[in-house]
Amino acid sequence: MRARLNDLVLERLAAGSAVPAFTCYDFTTALAVVSAAEDARLPVILLVAPKTAAGPGGLRFIRALRGLADDAGVPVVVQLDHATDAGLIQAAVTAGADAVLADGSRMPPVRNAEFVASIASLTSGSGVVIEAELGALGGDEDDSRGAAKHDPAAGMTDPAAVAAFLDASAADLLAVAVGNVHGNYSGEPRLDWERISRIRTAAGTVPLVLHGASGLSSADLERAASAGIGKVNVNTELRTATLEAVAAALPEAMSSGANMLSLMQAWSRAAGSTAGQTLKLLNAAG
Repeated sequence: MRARLNDLVLERLAAGSAVPAFTCYDFTTALAVVSAAEDARLPVILLVAPKTAAGPGGLRFIRALRGLADDAGVPVVVQLDHATDAGLIQAAVTAGADAVLADGSRMPPVRNAEFVASIASLTSGSGVVIEAELGALGGDEDDSRGAAKHDPAAGMTDPAAVAAFLDASAADLLAVAVGNVHGNYSGEPRLDWERISRIRTAAGTVPLVLHGASGLSSADLERAASAGIGKVNVNTELRTATLEAVAAALPEAMSSGANMLSLMQAWSRAAGSTAGQTLKLLNAAG
């Protein structure tokens, strides 16, 4: 069933929980994620990377996810992630995206806010929810190798800049850099919970978003909602689990007559299991 992202996140925060957002590069993964959410009777967010949306069949994929979400037995949101191109954002919204991360995080804060506000104006009247990102989050959303070279302490979100940024951008949700990175962490990740607390105070009623959740401890994920983090993005962990499952199942699938069905079943089980575990952790307190 369709849901409005910020309303859904605020509702779950009030219940002491956070909503997971899983990057889906294919429909099999999306089906498994939604099935896991239905089994848990909990809401979920399907993320589409901008490279996927801009690629061959990308808008058709968003339309397919929209149909899956509408048919689901739990609230499901389709979101275009880390988008910097206004034309792609508009096309994704037309195709059925409920929300978009208007990513101006590589710009100075004033220009970042202006970019986010321009996207909010562009999509005005469509009901689309706008997420923004303030701070420099290292790594690559689609490639887990880049984060190891990034210092997560660099470019953290400045709590003193949050209120003015939100006023200028009119963002509905705020993704923060607080020691998190995209991809695999180099060493043990350490989130700056004191900084998160100050950002939460400055953000007021705007819920916070944590990217780069793959690799964080169970304790960190369970603590997220109580710290005001209402949406948690997962990509690397989901990719790794599904690709490892496919690699393990491939020899038998080939030896049994190129059994595509068994291969896809292994993929689906791995994606569903990962999604189910994350759903459980983010809803532990609620």
